[in-house]
Amino acid sequence: MSATLQHIMLLSASTKINMEAVLDRLIDWGIDAGKNIIGAILIFIIGRFIIKQINRLVSKILRKRKLEVSVETFLKSLLSILLNLVLAFAIISKLGIETTSIAALLASAGVAVGMALSGNLSNFAGGLIILVFKPFKVGDYIDTETADVSGTVKEIQIFHTVLATLDNKIIYVPNGVLSSSAITNYSKQSMRRAEWIIGIEYGEDVDKVKGVLEELIEADTRILKDPAPLVALKALSASSVDIVVRAWAKSEDYWSVYFDMNKKIYDTFNRKGIGFPFPQLTVHQAKD
Repeated sequence: MSATLQHIMLLSASTKINMEAVLDRLIDWGIDAGKNIIGAILIFIIGRFIIKQINRLVSKILRKRKLEVSVETFLKSLLSILLNLVLAFAIISKLGIETTSIAALLASAGVAVGMALSGNLSNFAGGLIILVFKPFKVGDYIDTETADVSGTVKEIQIFHTVLATLDNKIIYVPNGVLSSSAITNYSKQSMRRAEWIIGIEYGEDVDKVKGVLEELIEADTRILKDPAPLVALKALSASSVDIVVRAWAKSEDYWSVYFDMNKKIYDTFNRKGIGFPFPQLTVHQAKD
């Protein structure tokens, strides 16, 4: 056998041995990776189950303590995020990824992340301010000019407050905006004052009109007696005599009282022959 042939056979045998070693390593790596993947899946399934159970337990504890709904929803949202972060780190660790290197990477990028999340951090701080100073709570109807939104507060989450509008749309408003802007809370007080400006024609008996309005107010049991209602002549306008009616009602009765009184005034005035004015223009023609 020539030297060249022997050399080729030795190389072939060596290559075969190397391929077998590589295949053995690949098989071992595949088995380890499969174990890690299966373990990560099990951790995810078990972890999600545990998180749900913890959330339910915390919800029961918070309800027993009779905390405000706004505080309860905020704490549950915060707890859910923290638990999911712990689960994510456990899964990453099981997959063989060094969590210490990830932590170091996050620390080195802390400034950039802080700048990128500055809006969310301000929203988080805004949520804490809302919970501490309580400008509104879940169930209140609020209006804010800065965000140009209004609605009933459904939830106060970590970064956003959820509002339901009158036409049943859901709006997520950043807490940072709400905590730093002027807010009108229509539900904060137990009662509200309604006001009507009624214009009557010149020549109508003002005392008669005032008597009719006072009778309508007296007949509506939803209108409070204290503070006392007010009926007065407000202004002598260009085309009408304006009478102002001010009356107090419970906050939950405000709109029903307001709309019902509009209809009662219109029907009663028509029945009693009290005229409503309309703009008029008198034109005088000069003689030649």
